[in-house]
Amino acid sequence: MINSSQPQSNPFDRTFRRANHNAINASDVNVITVFEHQRLTARDFVSVSDFHWLMAQEFSVFTIKRKHGVWQLKVGHYIGVILLPSGMTLEVLPKLIAKGENARLPHQHRHISTQNSDIRQIRQWVQDMLADLTNSSDRLHRKLPNTKNLGQLSHQLTPLPLAVLPLPEWLIEQFLQRLAHYQPSKHYQAQTRNQASLQGRLLIKEQLRYNSMQPHKFMCESSVLNHDMLGNRLVKSALVLLRPLFSTVSSPISPSFLQVWQQVPTLTHLERQQLTSIYGRAKRQLASQPLRAEQLQAAQQLLDLAYWLLQQSNLGTGHSLDPQLGIRKPVTQLRLCLLVDMNQAFEQWASLRIASTFTQVSRQYCPLYQTQRVWLSDTEGQACLSIRPDLLIYKTTTDDNHQQGQEDIDDTPDVKTSGSYSHVIDIKWKHLSHAAAISASDAYQLTSYAQAYQAGQVWLVYPVQDDERQPVLLKQAVHNNNANDEPNHAQLWLIPFNVLTGTINSNLLPALNVV
Repeated sequence: MINSSQPQSNPFDRTFRRANHNAINASDVNVITVFEHQRLTARDFVSVSDFHWLMAQEFSVFTIKRKHGVWQLKVGHYIGVILLPSGMTLEVLPKLIAKGENARLPHQHRHISTQNSDIRQIRQWVQDMLADLTNSSDRLHRKLPNTKNLGQLSHQLTPLPLAVLPLPEWLIEQFLQRLAHYQPSKHYQAQTRNQASLQGRLLIKEQLRYNSMQPHKFMCESSVLNHDMLGNRLVKSALVLLRPLFSTVSSPISPSFLQVWQQVPTLTHLERQQLTSIYGRAKRQLASQPLRAEQLQAAQQLLDLAYWLLQQSNLGTGHSLDPQLGIRKPVTQLRLCLLVDMNQAFEQWASLRIASTFTQVSRQYCPLYQTQRVWLSDTEGQACLSIRPDLLIYKTTTDDNHQQGQEDIDDTPDVKTSGSYSHVIDIKWKHLSHAAAISASDAYQLTSYAQAYQAGQVWLVYPVQDDERQPVLLKQAVHNNNANDEPNHAQLWLIPFNVLTGTINSNLLPALNVV
């Protein structure tokens, strides 16, 4: 945890406290806010050249269309931040979830105060979602797919409750807060020099080879304490990447704090092409440092965040989501462009929250994240089709499996411990205005899960922005001439997940909304 007894003279601490008191509109001056699935034209940009630049990059997050003689960019199912050439920042937020009569109006006809309120609300829950995903335990991280692409923003950072910041500024605040409490690591590095004075160890072979004709020189090797470590260079590269966004921070950043990083070199272009390997070596190098446990953890979290920032901005176009475009257009200059797949992010966030709820209700509930199982096979036993629900809840017959048997249950629950699947949960980032809006493919998927896992309940979880929507039980019609046969179907539920609170609107289990 950040030590509250640390001196208050830290320039970043003062910057953060002052910045939190500014209104949201002050932070929005250099930010263009758009929404998932929105269609953008040149008129939506302060500088038309920014629109043309986005068109030229061929980012796979955008779909290029031409309608009525006007070029359009349709935003895909991503959220994030793109630094534009003009210095403006494009902030992509999730689509507005319909709520009440006001949400049915087109965005341009809504009152400006309502729009600002909606944006603040969306920013708040998006930041909560990203923080939840990146703060989950290591064990849960291993079970959740793709969370490594969402970064490592720590729950140990000082919260910023007084103002809901735009995503670009929120990201800067998160990085700078951690950087403010971190000093670049030093290590002894062997250096070989041919110099006039003897320093360190004389290299006899090299001395005879290079200095036989100049006896006044000494080929010697010495250990020098410096900052040139891979971890420091990775963090410095991320710092340089974020520097164009420093202008979005409400209070100026003191240059005195950045002086300590001036001596640290950045990663070379070749090293950026081998970023994953460099990151692994940097972690091993950091682990060998004589740091206290809390210092090592803080340094590791900063390293993780820096790696994510560079990884997201490392493709050839600046940040194209299509690696093939990066191959066709090699560019050495990094440009900040962080984009997160909203479908995956919501599925993972809701999975974490719902799983946490079940484990708090009873120690007998064991969550399994996106566990793949063979569903159909041929007569020879060859797998034909597999299924992978977003979340499985396995209920053991005893509650002593929660700690000692959890890892075994995650692998093969039907073999390692006694019990059964109680819930199969599928999570969709889509709006359902009413029960009849469920698609046929989603309904078929639910019934397939129910049959495959023989679970008592099957849930389809979808997002809402209020606590008014309640679960709906779907009843299956049975077309059977024998009326005496009792149908043995799992309960199929439509479960609303309130993104503002991070809970489901349901009382299907005791204390279900306590997270």
